[in-house]
Amino acid sequence: MTQAQAVRLEQTGSPEVLTFQEVDLPSPGEGEIQIRQTAIGLNFLDIYHRRGGYGAPLPLPSGLGVEGVGEITAIGRGVTDFEVGQRIAYVGGPPGAYATMRNLPAARALAAPEGIGNAELAAIIFKGLTAEYLIHRCAPIRKRHLVLFHAAAGGVGSIATHWMHRIGATVFATVGSEEKAEIARANGCDYVINYNEQDFEAEVKRLTKGRGVDVVFDSVGADTFDKSLNSLRQRGLMVSFGEASGPIPPVGVGTLGAKGSLYLTRPSIAHYTNVRDEYQAGADNLFRAIRKGDVKPPRITTYPLADVQKAHADVEGRRTIGSVVLLP
Repeated sequence: MTQAQAVRLEQTGSPEVLTFQEVDLPSPGEGEIQIRQTAIGLNFLDIYHRRGGYGAPLPLPSGLGVEGVGEITAIGRGVTDFEVGQRIAYVGGPPGAYATMRNLPAARALAAPEGIGNAELAAIIFKGLTAEYLIHRCAPIRKRHLVLFHAAAGGVGSIATHWMHRIGATVFATVGSEEKAEIARANGCDYVINYNEQDFEAEVKRLTKGRGVDVVFDSVGADTFDKSLNSLRQRGLMVSFGEASGPIPPVGVGTLGAKGSLYLTRPSIAHYTNVRDEYQAGADNLFRAIRKGDVKPPRITTYPLADVQKAHADVEGRRTIGSVVLLP
């Protein structure tokens, strides 16, 4: 048994429900590795879990967090692809990334690429894999596609918009401030719309001469959903992959027909990475893109792991830019 420190969730609610505790960590079981974590990614999925929303609620009490980078300290029976001392990154598996040490199914571990630091890798692995499945497998983006991406200066948005720019798509971005607009422009977005100053639906229609875009990627949810549908061309695709502003009300199937025979999907990274070969292939694609410069790590804001309540409050209040990383 090893001593570790971990964030625990005893009940759902505001950031104050998160507690930082000493915990006993058993030896890794069959098919598991034990890692000493060096950097932990904070994602909006963690906030959904803390609130008790977004799919099946976590069984409580629970750990929190699904992404990290660390060094293997012990290996359980049956693990042959990794060794003690190896640096790995991971996405998925049982929640519990908010910890100094943890056990993890070896099937979720990815050999960390050289040349990317721990905080950088933690900032990009989950968000980069999210961008990868969204723009390469969920809605494959090609040269000359017209794409609207909401929250373009965030962690996923910064990665996806720059990657689509390198592909040759025309990228329409929404942001909430001039500072975030500058980030979106630096990432190659062709048209940047401040939703606090402009109606993004009207602006997209104006810029496309009434046609609309081919694809909308929307992680904002309730505040943007209807206008996002209205921003699509006929037979366009709406990719709704989050609900930062709140749950989306039920949508009648007939609405999609009335608005132009639209397509609507609600993807989850879990369903694009739960097969090991697909998970590894997505990571390989991401790491290649980083080496080529098609993907650049987003800006990083770091917090000590012990300050997890403040980190959650700042992300929830949209006071951060880029990716947030917790440091044990």
